[in-house]
Amino acid sequence: MKTALITGITGQDGSYLSELLISKGYRVIGIVRRSSSVDSRGRLDHLDPDVRKKIILQYGDMTDASSLVAIIKRFEPSEVYNLAAQSHVKISFDQPIYTSEVTGVGTLNVLEAIRISGLNVRFYQASSSEQFGKVAHTPQNESTPFYPRSPYGVSKVFAHWITVNYREAYGMHNSCGILFNHESPRRGENFVTRKISLGVAKIKEEMDAELRLGNIDSQRDWGFAGDYVEAMWLMLQQEKPDDYVVATGVSHTVRDFCEAAFSHAGMDYKDYVKTDSEYFRPSEVDALRGDAAKAREKLGWKPKTDFKSLVGMMVDSDLAFVRNNFSYKHSGFRLSRR
Repeated sequence: MKTALITGITGQDGSYLSELLISKGYRVIGIVRRSSSVDSRGRLDHLDPDVRKKIILQYGDMTDASSLVAIIKRFEPSEVYNLAAQSHVKISFDQPIYTSEVTGVGTLNVLEAIRISGLNVRFYQASSSEQFGKVAHTPQNESTPFYPRSPYGVSKVFAHWITVNYREAYGMHNSCGILFNHESPRRGENFVTRKISLGVAKIKEEMDAELRLGNIDSQRDWGFAGDYVEAMWLMLQQEKPDDYVVATGVSHTVRDFCEAAFSHAGMDYKDYVKTDSEYFRPSEVDALRGDAAKAREKLGWKPKTDFKSLVGMMVDSDLAFVRNNFSYKHSGFRLSRR
């Protein structure tokens, strides 16, 4: 039985990846911070009980290299998936040092822990389309220069290049997946796509009258997280490590997402969406669109879920959530927060 170690297991991608690996017969070890609240593990709590009981959670921290060394030596994983990060771009401007320590230096801590262990480990680094930032050309592929526009993007560039450096310096089987935006019903509520789908549900249920957003003309290449974790796994099954862009190749504006989400619920977004300068970033990434030709050719990967289906899935999930969760419905919690 293969053993996989996942950092950031309580996040959206961690929960989908756990399901995938367990379906393939893996033993899954997940690292959680001791300071994590019970609520932060909700994406795991909602997994099928048969899946959940096969996940072994261990306390550790991306900023504490000794805890990572101890976990890797104890469980001797054959694969490590580094998904941990402070991954919200807007928040990275508010907490740049913390973002850099977890997202950037944290990756180095994991790589050092693997190197020190002496184990033959295949390592996956969750790189990001935010590394491209102020793009040199469109679409972006593995050769596109990085020009990050946020502390998060800068931290991810460091994490990406230190992963490549350890691959080349020490012969480690390290692969980077440069994933473009990928969403799901498990997306955090402070990300714009989930903010929209949950906002639609609350407006439909007459719990809110409007939805306030920042720049609704920015363009992103959105896919389904459940599809993208398969690409992560495929990278570590290759004989040689490499870096891959994972994307749909189609971009949409935030406005498009709003239009599709409200339309799915039988409403017109123009009646409810308001732009608010509070939600604009100090520096914006205007447009991202990925070219995943290499992943298609070498991994045999392609997205299965189109944009409209993704939006509908998220809206349906949040409508059911709001309608069935009495305490949430009457909590007075509003979607206009950051």
